[in-house]
Amino acid sequence: MASGKSEVLAAIRTHQIRYVRFIWCDNAGLIRAKAVHTAFLEDYLEGAGVGIAAAQQALPVMMDALAPGSGLTPAGEVHMRADWSTFTPLPYAPGHARVLTDIYEGDAPWSHCPRSFLRRMIEQAGRRGWRIMAAFENEFYLLRREGDSVLPADATVFAQTAALDAAALLLEELTAALEAQGIVPEMIYAESGPGQFEMPIRYAEALRAADNQIVFRETVRAVARRHGLIASFVPKIFPDKAGSGAHLHFSLWRGDRNRTADPRRPDALSAEARAFIAGILQHLPALMAFTTPSPNSFKRIRPRFWSGAFTCWGYGNREAAVRVPQPPAGRPITHIELKTVDPSCNPYLALGAVIAAGLDGLEKGLDPGEPVQMDPADLPESERAARGIRPLPSTLGEAIAALEQDEVLLQALGPELARSYLAVRRAEWEAMKDMPHEEEVRILLERY
Repeated sequence: MASGKSEVLAAIRTHQIRYVRFIWCDNAGLIRAKAVHTAFLEDYLEGAGVGIAAAQQALPVMMDALAPGSGLTPAGEVHMRADWSTFTPLPYAPGHARVLTDIYEGDAPWSHCPRSFLRRMIEQAGRRGWRIMAAFENEFYLLRREGDSVLPADATVFAQTAALDAAALLLEELTAALEAQGIVPEMIYAESGPGQFEMPIRYAEALRAADNQIVFRETVRAVARRHGLIASFVPKIFPDKAGSGAHLHFSLWRGDRNRTADPRRPDALSAEARAFIAGILQHLPALMAFTTPSPNSFKRIRPRFWSGAFTCWGYGNREAAVRVPQPPAGRPITHIELKTVDPSCNPYLALGAVIAAGLDGLEKGLDPGEPVQMDPADLPESERAARGIRPLPSTLGEAIAALEQDEVLLQALGPELARSYLAVRRAEWEAMKDMPHEEEVRILLERY
Protein backbone atom coordinates (compact mmCIF):
# COMPACT_ATOMS: atom_id res chain seq x y z
CA MET A 1 0.00 0.00 0.00
CA ALA A 2 1.13 3.55 -0.69
CA SER A 3 1.20 6.27 1.96
CA GLY A 4 2.78 9.57 0.93
CA LYS A 5 1.78 11.75 -1.99
CA SER A 6 4.79 10.75 -4.08
CA GLU A 7 4.14 7.04 -3.49
CA VAL A 8 0.49 7.40 -4.48
CA LEU A 9 1.39 9.21 -7.69
CA ALA A 10 4.09 6.65 -8.48
CA ALA A 11 1.62 3.78 -7.98
CA ILE A 12 -0.91 5.51 -10.21
CA ARG A 13 1.67 5.75 -13.00
CA THR A 14 3.00 2.22 -12.52
CA HIS A 15 -0.42 0.57 -12.49
CA GLN A 16 -1.98 2.95 -15.05
CA ILE A 17 -4.77 3.91 -12.68
CA ARG A 18 -7.56 5.95 -14.18
CA TYR A 19 -10.01 6.01 -11.26
CA VAL A 20 -9.52 6.07 -7.49
CA ARG A 21 -12.50 4.86 -5.49
CA PHE A 22 -13.11 6.80 -2.27
CA ILE A 23 -14.76 4.19 -0.01
CA TRP A 24 -17.05 4.53 2.98
CA CYS A 25 -19.26 2.06 4.86
CA ASP A 26 -22.64 3.40 5.89
CA ASN A 27 -24.92 2.77 8.86
CA ALA A 28 -26.61 -0.08 6.97
CA GLY A 29 -23.25 -1.82 6.51
CA LEU A 30 -23.24 -1.21 2.74
CA ILE A 31 -19.88 -0.44 1.16
CA ARG A 32 -20.18 2.60 -1.12
CA ALA A 33 -17.77 4.59 -3.26
CA LYS A 34 -17.28 7.63 -5.43
CA ALA A 35 -14.52 7.26 -8.01
CA VAL A 36 -12.30 10.24 -8.90
CA HIS A 37 -10.50 10.36 -12.25
CA THR A 38 -6.77 10.62 -11.65
CA ALA A 39 -6.53 13.64 -13.94
CA PHE A 40 -8.22 15.54 -11.09
CA LEU A 41 -6.75 13.69 -8.14
CA GLU A 42 -4.25 16.42 -7.27
CA ASP A 43 -7.07 18.38 -5.65
CA TYR A 44 -7.64 15.52 -3.17
CA LEU A 45 -4.06 14.70 -2.19
CA GLU A 46 -3.64 17.53 0.30
CA GLY A 47 -6.66 16.97 2.53
CA ALA A 48 -9.57 18.12 0.38
CA GLY A 49 -12.37 15.55 0.50
CA VAL A 50 -14.88 14.08 -1.91
CA GLY A 51 -18.31 15.44 -1.09
CA ILE A 52 -21.34 13.33 -0.26
CA ALA A 53 -24.76 14.31 1.02
CA ALA A 54 -24.93 14.08 4.80
CA ALA A 55 -28.17 12.16 4.33
CA GLN A 56 -26.19 9.20 2.96
CA GLN A 57 -25.79 7.99 6.55
CA ALA A 58 -29.56 7.75 6.93
CA LEU A 59 -30.18 5.26 4.12
CA PRO A 60 -31.45 1.78 5.07
CA VAL A 61 -30.42 -1.33 3.15
CA MET A 62 -33.71 -1.67 1.24
CA MET A 63 -33.62 1.56 -0.74
CA ASP A 64 -32.02 4.96 -1.18
CA ALA A 65 -34.60 6.84 0.89
CA LEU A 66 -34.12 8.57 4.23
CA ALA A 67 -34.92 6.65 7.40
CA PRO A 68 -37.29 8.75 9.52
CA GLY A 69 -35.97 10.21 12.76
CA SER A 70 -32.28 10.17 11.76
CA GLY A 71 -31.71 13.86 12.34
CA LEU A 72 -30.28 14.08 8.80
CA THR A 73 -31.97 15.81 5.88
CA PRO A 74 -31.26 16.32 2.16
CA ALA A 75 -29.57 19.60 3.10
CA GLY A 76 -25.90 19.57 4.03
CA GLU A 77 -22.71 18.06 2.64
CA VAL A 78 -19.77 16.32 4.28
CA HIS A 79 -16.47 15.21 2.77
CA MET A 80 -14.58 11.94 2.56
CA ARG A 81 -10.92 12.53 3.35
CA ALA A 82 -8.64 9.82 2.07
CA ASP A 83 -6.45 7.83 4.44
CA TRP A 84 -3.69 7.48 1.86
CA SER A 85 -1.99 4.73 3.86
CA THR A 86 -4.84 2.50 2.64
CA PHE A 87 -4.38 3.32 -1.06
CA THR A 88 -3.99 0.25 -3.23
CA PRO A 89 -4.55 -0.67 -6.90
CA LEU A 90 -7.37 -3.18 -7.33
CA PRO A 91 -6.02 -6.43 -8.78
CA TYR A 92 -9.49 -7.50 -9.93
CA ALA A 93 -10.38 -4.16 -11.60
CA PRO A 94 -7.56 -2.95 -13.89
CA GLY A 95 -7.34 0.83 -14.01
CA HIS A 96 -9.00 1.27 -10.61
CA ALA A 97 -7.56 1.80 -7.14
CA ARG A 98 -9.16 2.13 -3.72
CA VAL A 99 -8.62 4.38 -0.73
CA LEU A 100 -10.52 4.20 2.56
CA THR A 101 -11.78 7.41 4.08
CA ASP A 102 -12.80 9.26 7.20
CA ILE A 103 -15.77 11.58 6.81
CA TYR A 104 -15.29 15.19 7.87
CA GLU A 105 -17.62 18.10 8.46
CA GLY A 106 -15.47 21.13 7.88
CA ASP A 107 -12.16 20.59 9.62
CA ALA A 108 -13.43 18.10 12.21
CA PRO A 109 -14.33 14.42 11.97
CA TRP A 110 -18.06 14.12 11.33
CA SER A 111 -20.04 12.91 14.33
CA HIS A 112 -21.84 10.33 12.14
CA CYS A 113 -18.63 8.79 10.71
CA PRO A 114 -18.28 5.09 11.70
CA ARG A 115 -14.52 4.97 11.04
CA SER A 116 -14.00 8.01 13.27
CA PHE A 117 -16.04 6.28 15.99
CA LEU A 118 -13.67 3.30 15.93
CA ARG A 119 -10.69 5.67 16.08
CA ARG A 120 -12.17 7.22 19.25
CA MET A 121 -12.62 3.83 20.91
CA ILE A 122 -9.04 2.85 20.00
CA GLU A 123 -7.84 6.11 21.53
CA GLN A 124 -9.85 5.46 24.70
CA ALA A 125 -8.25 2.02 25.01
CA GLY A 126 -4.84 3.59 24.38
CA ARG A 127 -5.29 6.12 27.18
CA ARG A 128 -5.72 3.15 29.51
CA GLY A 129 -2.58 1.52 28.15
CA TRP A 130 -4.31 -1.06 25.92
CA ARG A 131 -3.91 -2.03 22.28
CA ILE A 132 -6.57 -4.15 20.63
CA MET A 133 -5.63 -6.61 17.90
CA ALA A 134 -8.45 -8.19 15.91
CA ALA A 135 -9.60 -10.08 12.84
CA PHE A 136 -12.97 -10.98 11.34
CA GLU A 137 -13.39 -14.65 10.40
CA ASN A 138 -15.80 -14.71 7.47
CA GLU A 139 -18.10 -17.34 6.05
CA PHE A 140 -19.69 -16.79 2.65
CA TYR A 141 -21.57 -18.64 -0.07
CA LEU A 142 -20.62 -19.04 -3.72
CA LEU A 143 -23.82 -19.14 -5.76
CA ARG A 144 -24.87 -19.46 -9.39
CA ARG A 145 -28.02 -18.24 -11.08
CA GLU A 146 -30.26 -20.70 -12.90
CA GLY A 147 -33.23 -18.85 -14.35
CA ASP A 148 -35.01 -17.18 -11.43
CA SER A 149 -33.26 -19.37 -8.87
CA VAL A 150 -29.99 -18.94 -7.01
CA LEU A 151 -28.26 -22.24 -6.19
CA PRO A 152 -25.10 -23.18 -4.31
CA ALA A 153 -22.04 -23.59 -6.52
CA ASP A 154 -21.41 -27.10 -5.16
CA ALA A 155 -23.09 -29.79 -3.06
CA THR A 156 -20.34 -30.41 -0.50
CA VAL A 157 -20.33 -30.65 3.29
CA PHE A 158 -17.88 -29.39 5.93
CA ALA A 159 -14.19 -29.53 4.92
CA GLN A 160 -14.89 -31.74 1.89
CA THR A 161 -11.92 -31.51 -0.45
CA ALA A 162 -14.16 -31.59 -3.53
CA ALA A 163 -15.20 -28.00 -2.73
CA LEU A 164 -11.58 -26.84 -2.95
CA ASP A 165 -11.16 -28.65 -6.27
CA ALA A 166 -14.36 -27.24 -7.76
CA ALA A 167 -13.39 -23.65 -6.85
CA ALA A 168 -9.60 -24.00 -7.20
CA LEU A 169 -9.12 -21.35 -9.89
CA LEU A 170 -11.39 -18.87 -8.13
CA LEU A 171 -9.71 -19.45 -4.77
CA GLU A 172 -6.26 -19.03 -6.28
CA GLU A 173 -7.24 -15.72 -7.88
CA LEU A 174 -8.93 -14.61 -4.66
CA THR A 175 -5.87 -15.40 -2.56
CA ALA A 176 -3.56 -13.59 -4.97
CA ALA A 177 -5.87 -10.55 -4.99
CA LEU A 178 -5.94 -10.42 -1.19
CA GLU A 179 -2.18 -10.80 -0.91
CA ALA A 180 -1.69 -8.00 -3.45
CA GLN A 181 -3.68 -5.77 -1.08
CA GLY A 182 -1.66 -6.75 1.99
CA ILE A 183 -4.12 -9.29 3.45
CA VAL A 184 -2.88 -12.77 4.30
CA PRO A 185 -5.47 -15.59 4.43
CA GLU A 186 -4.49 -18.10 7.11
CA MET A 187 -6.52 -20.94 5.61
CA ILE A 188 -9.50 -21.81 3.43
CA TYR A 189 -11.97 -24.67 3.79
CA ALA A 190 -15.51 -25.66 2.91
CA GLU A 191 -18.06 -24.84 5.57
CA SER A 192 -21.18 -26.85 6.42
CA GLY A 193 -23.43 -25.35 3.75
CA PRO A 194 -23.16 -26.40 0.10
CA GLY A 195 -21.10 -23.79 -1.74
CA GLN A 196 -20.10 -22.20 1.58
CA PHE A 197 -16.50 -21.36 2.52
CA GLU A 198 -14.66 -19.99 5.52
CA MET A 199 -11.49 -17.95 5.05
CA PRO A 200 -9.83 -16.59 8.22
CA ILE A 201 -7.31 -13.79 7.72
CA ARG A 202 -4.38 -12.69 9.87
CA TYR A 203 -5.01 -10.36 12.79
CA ALA A 204 -4.03 -6.68 12.79
CA GLU A 205 -4.38 -3.50 14.84
CA ALA A 206 -8.07 -2.71 15.40
CA LEU A 207 -8.45 -0.03 12.72
CA ARG A 208 -6.58 -2.11 10.16
CA ALA A 209 -8.72 -5.13 11.10
CA ALA A 210 -11.91 -3.23 10.28
CA ASP A 211 -10.36 -1.90 7.07
CA ASN A 212 -9.39 -5.46 6.16
CA GLN A 213 -13.01 -6.54 6.55
CA ILE A 214 -14.07 -3.94 3.98
CA VAL A 215 -11.34 -5.04 1.59
CA PHE A 216 -12.14 -8.72 2.13
CA ARG A 217 -15.85 -8.36 1.38
CA GLU A 218 -15.17 -6.25 -1.71
CA THR A 219 -12.52 -8.62 -3.04
CA VAL A 220 -14.46 -11.86 -2.53
CA ARG A 221 -17.51 -10.46 -4.31
CA ALA A 222 -15.50 -9.02 -7.19
CA VAL A 223 -13.42 -12.14 -7.85
CA ALA A 224 -16.51 -14.36 -7.71
CA ARG A 225 -18.20 -12.10 -10.25
CA ARG A 226 -15.24 -12.53 -12.61
CA HIS A 227 -15.91 -16.27 -12.45
CA GLY A 228 -19.62 -15.91 -13.20
CA LEU A 229 -20.69 -16.52 -9.58
CA ILE A 230 -22.28 -14.52 -6.80
CA ALA A 231 -20.46 -14.36 -3.47
CA SER A 232 -22.91 -13.47 -0.73
CA PHE A 233 -22.28 -12.67 2.93
CA VAL A 234 -25.99 -12.63 3.87
CA PRO A 235 -26.21 -14.26 7.32
CA LYS A 236 -29.01 -16.72 6.50
CA ILE A 237 -29.61 -17.28 2.79
CA PHE A 238 -31.23 -20.71 2.97
CA PRO A 239 -33.68 -21.53 5.78
CA ASP A 240 -32.52 -25.16 5.92
CA LYS A 241 -28.76 -24.65 5.49
CA ALA A 242 -25.93 -23.21 7.57
CA GLY A 243 -25.78 -19.47 8.14
CA SER A 244 -22.74 -17.26 7.58
CA GLY A 245 -20.99 -15.55 10.46
CA ALA A 246 -18.01 -13.22 10.72
CA HIS A 247 -16.69 -14.23 14.13
CA LEU A 248 -14.63 -11.46 15.72
CA HIS A 249 -11.28 -12.60 17.13
CA PHE A 250 -9.48 -10.14 19.40
CA SER A 251 -6.67 -9.92 21.91
CA LEU A 252 -5.52 -7.42 24.56
CA TRP A 253 -1.99 -6.04 24.39
CA ARG A 254 0.17 -3.76 26.53
CA GLY A 255 2.90 -2.43 24.29
CA ASP A 256 4.30 -5.41 22.41
CA ARG A 257 3.05 -8.02 24.86
CA ASN A 258 -0.15 -10.02 24.48
CA ARG A 259 -1.87 -9.89 27.89
CA THR A 260 -4.87 -12.08 27.03
CA ALA A 261 -3.50 -15.06 28.99
CA ASP A 262 -2.79 -15.17 32.71
CA PRO A 263 1.03 -14.85 32.96
CA ARG A 264 1.06 -17.35 35.85
CA ARG A 265 -1.37 -19.78 34.18
CA PRO A 266 -1.03 -19.35 30.41
CA ASP A 267 -3.82 -21.86 29.78
CA ALA A 268 -6.28 -19.47 31.51
CA LEU A 269 -7.44 -15.91 30.86
CA SER A 270 -5.81 -12.94 32.55
CA ALA A 271 -7.89 -10.94 35.04
CA GLU A 272 -8.05 -8.09 32.52
CA ALA A 273 -9.29 -10.35 29.73
CA ARG A 274 -11.94 -11.79 32.06
CA ALA A 275 -13.17 -8.29 32.90
CA PHE A 276 -13.15 -7.33 29.21
CA ILE A 277 -15.32 -10.29 28.19
CA ALA A 278 -17.58 -9.65 31.19
CA GLY A 279 -18.24 -6.20 29.76
CA ILE A 280 -19.03 -7.73 26.37
CA LEU A 281 -21.43 -10.26 27.88
CA GLN A 282 -23.18 -7.59 29.97
CA HIS A 283 -23.75 -5.39 26.91
CA LEU A 284 -24.20 -8.19 24.35
CA PRO A 285 -27.98 -7.83 23.88
CA ALA A 286 -27.39 -4.20 22.84
CA LEU A 287 -24.14 -5.00 21.02
CA MET A 288 -26.09 -7.29 18.72
CA ALA A 289 -27.66 -4.21 17.12
CA PHE A 290 -24.13 -3.63 15.75
CA THR A 291 -22.66 -7.12 15.40
CA THR A 292 -25.73 -8.93 14.01
CA PRO A 293 -27.61 -5.89 12.70
CA SER A 294 -29.88 -7.23 9.97
CA PRO A 295 -33.37 -8.64 10.51
CA ASN A 296 -31.98 -11.64 8.62
CA SER A 297 -29.15 -12.03 11.17
CA PHE A 298 -31.45 -13.40 13.83
CA LYS A 299 -32.48 -16.35 11.69
CA ARG A 300 -28.91 -17.57 12.21
CA ILE A 301 -28.68 -16.91 15.97
CA ARG A 302 -30.36 -20.00 17.36
CA PRO A 303 -29.50 -22.48 20.13
CA ARG A 304 -27.58 -25.59 18.97
CA PHE A 305 -26.43 -23.83 15.77
CA TRP A 306 -22.91 -22.92 17.03
CA SER A 307 -23.80 -19.26 16.66
CA GLY A 308 -23.70 -18.09 20.29
CA ALA A 309 -27.31 -17.70 21.45
CA PHE A 310 -26.69 -17.23 25.21
CA THR A 311 -24.74 -14.70 27.29
CA CYS A 312 -21.99 -17.06 28.41
CA TRP A 313 -18.36 -17.85 27.75
CA GLY A 314 -16.29 -21.01 27.71
CA TYR A 315 -12.97 -22.57 26.78
CA GLY A 316 -13.35 -24.12 23.33
CA ASN A 317 -17.16 -24.02 23.59
CA ARG A 318 -18.66 -23.28 20.17
CA GLU A 319 -22.14 -22.80 21.63
CA ALA A 320 -20.96 -19.97 23.91
CA ALA A 321 -21.28 -16.42 22.60
CA VAL A 322 -17.69 -15.80 23.74
CA ARG A 323 -15.30 -18.67 23.05
CA VAL A 324 -11.71 -18.86 24.24
CA PRO A 325 -9.89 -20.98 21.63
CA GLN A 326 -7.76 -23.63 23.30
CA PRO A 327 -4.16 -23.74 22.04
CA PRO A 328 -2.06 -26.90 21.77
CA ALA A 329 -0.69 -28.25 25.04
CA GLY A 330 2.02 -26.04 26.50
CA ARG A 331 1.04 -22.98 24.46
CA PRO A 332 -0.58 -19.87 25.99
CA ILE A 333 -4.04 -18.58 25.12
CA THR A 334 -3.60 -15.92 22.45
CA HIS A 335 -7.04 -14.51 21.73
CA ILE A 336 -10.81 -14.50 22.32
CA GLU A 337 -13.63 -15.10 19.83
CA LEU A 338 -17.02 -13.37 19.80
CA LYS A 339 -19.27 -15.66 17.77
CA THR A 340 -22.33 -13.39 17.74
CA VAL A 341 -21.12 -11.41 14.73
CA ASP A 342 -21.96 -11.66 11.02
CA PRO A 343 -20.75 -10.00 7.79
CA SER A 344 -23.74 -7.68 7.44
CA CYS A 345 -22.22 -5.50 10.17
CA ASN A 346 -20.40 -2.24 9.64
CA PRO A 347 -17.00 -3.42 10.99
CA TYR A 348 -16.06 0.00 12.36
CA LEU A 349 -19.24 0.23 14.42
CA ALA A 350 -19.19 -3.42 15.48
CA LEU A 351 -15.56 -3.44 16.62
CA GLY A 352 -15.81 0.02 18.16
CA ALA A 353 -18.88 -1.01 20.18
CA VAL A 354 -17.17 -4.22 21.33
CA ILE A 355 -14.19 -2.18 22.55
CA ALA A 356 -16.52 0.23 24.37
CA ALA A 357 -18.26 -2.68 26.11
CA GLY A 358 -14.98 -4.36 27.01
CA LEU A 359 -13.51 -1.16 28.43
CA ASP A 360 -16.62 -0.77 30.57
CA GLY A 361 -15.95 -4.23 31.96
CA LEU A 362 -12.35 -3.30 32.71
CA GLU A 363 -13.27 -0.02 34.42
CA LYS A 364 -15.91 -1.67 36.61
CA GLY A 365 -13.90 -4.81 37.30
CA LEU A 366 -16.75 -7.02 36.09
CA ASP A 367 -16.62 -10.79 36.50
CA PRO A 368 -17.90 -13.07 33.68
CA GLY A 369 -18.56 -15.94 36.08
CA GLU A 370 -17.40 -19.50 35.61
CA PRO A 371 -16.85 -20.80 32.08
CA VAL A 372 -19.63 -22.91 30.57
CA GLN A 373 -18.18 -26.15 29.27
CA MET A 374 -21.33 -27.64 27.76
CA ASP A 375 -24.17 -26.55 25.52
CA PRO A 376 -25.96 -23.85 27.57
CA ALA A 377 -29.25 -24.98 26.00
CA ASP A 378 -28.84 -28.24 27.95
CA LEU A 379 -28.61 -26.49 31.32
CA PRO A 380 -31.82 -26.37 33.36
CA GLU A 381 -33.44 -22.97 33.06
CA SER A 382 -33.11 -22.48 36.83
CA GLU A 383 -29.35 -23.05 36.65
CA ARG A 384 -28.98 -20.65 33.73
CA ALA A 385 -30.87 -18.01 35.72
CA ALA A 386 -28.71 -18.58 38.80
CA ARG A 387 -25.53 -18.19 36.73
CA GLY A 388 -26.76 -15.09 34.88
CA ILE A 389 -26.89 -16.91 31.52
CA ARG A 390 -29.59 -15.22 29.45
CA PRO A 391 -30.98 -16.04 26.00
CA LEU A 392 -29.87 -13.37 23.57
CA PRO A 393 -32.37 -11.31 21.54
CA SER A 394 -34.22 -13.38 18.98
CA THR A 395 -35.05 -10.43 16.70
CA LEU A 396 -33.47 -7.17 15.62
CA GLY A 397 -36.37 -5.39 17.29
CA GLU A 398 -35.28 -6.80 20.67
CA ALA A 399 -31.65 -5.82 20.05
CA ILE A 400 -32.70 -2.28 19.12
CA ALA A 401 -34.74 -2.03 22.33
CA ALA A 402 -31.68 -3.19 24.33
CA LEU A 403 -29.46 -0.60 22.65
CA GLU A 404 -31.98 2.16 23.36
CA GLN A 405 -31.52 1.39 27.08
CA ASP A 406 -27.72 0.95 27.06
CA GLU A 407 -26.26 4.21 28.30
CA VAL A 408 -22.64 3.05 27.99
CA LEU A 409 -22.91 2.26 24.29
CA LEU A 410 -25.09 5.28 23.51
CA GLN A 411 -22.59 7.58 25.23
CA ALA A 412 -19.71 5.97 23.33
CA LEU A 413 -21.48 6.57 20.02
CA GLY A 414 -22.46 10.13 20.82
CA PRO A 415 -26.00 11.47 20.36
CA GLU A 416 -25.78 12.17 16.62
CA LEU A 417 -24.39 8.79 15.54
CA ALA A 418 -26.69 6.97 17.96
CA ARG A 419 -29.69 8.74 16.49
CA SER A 420 -28.85 8.10 12.82
CA TYR A 421 -27.80 4.52 13.43
CA LEU A 422 -30.92 3.61 15.39
CA ALA A 423 -33.09 5.29 12.77
CA VAL A 424 -31.59 3.16 10.00
CA ARG A 425 -31.97 -0.08 11.95
CA ARG A 426 -35.53 0.75 13.03
CA ALA A 427 -36.46 1.44 9.40
CA GLU A 428 -35.00 -1.91 8.33
CA TRP A 429 -36.77 -3.76 11.14
CA GLU A 430 -40.15 -2.20 10.36
CA ALA A 431 -39.79 -2.85 6.63
CA MET A 432 -38.58 -6.44 6.87
CA LYS A 433 -39.87 -7.95 10.13
CA ASP A 434 -42.89 -9.58 8.44
CA MET A 435 -41.30 -10.06 5.03
CA PRO A 436 -41.17 -13.61 3.62
CA HIS A 437 -37.67 -15.06 3.86
CA GLU A 438 -37.34 -15.44 0.09
CA GLU A 439 -38.16 -11.77 -0.51
CA GLU A 440 -35.79 -10.64 2.24
CA VAL A 441 -32.92 -12.64 0.72
CA ARG A 442 -33.72 -11.33 -2.75
CA ILE A 443 -33.16 -7.78 -1.49
CA LEU A 444 -30.04 -8.55 0.54
CA LEU A 445 -28.28 -11.16 -1.60
CA GLU A 446 -25.98 -8.83 -3.54
CA ARG A 447 -25.87 -6.00 -1.00
CA TYR A 448 -23.96 -8.05 1.57
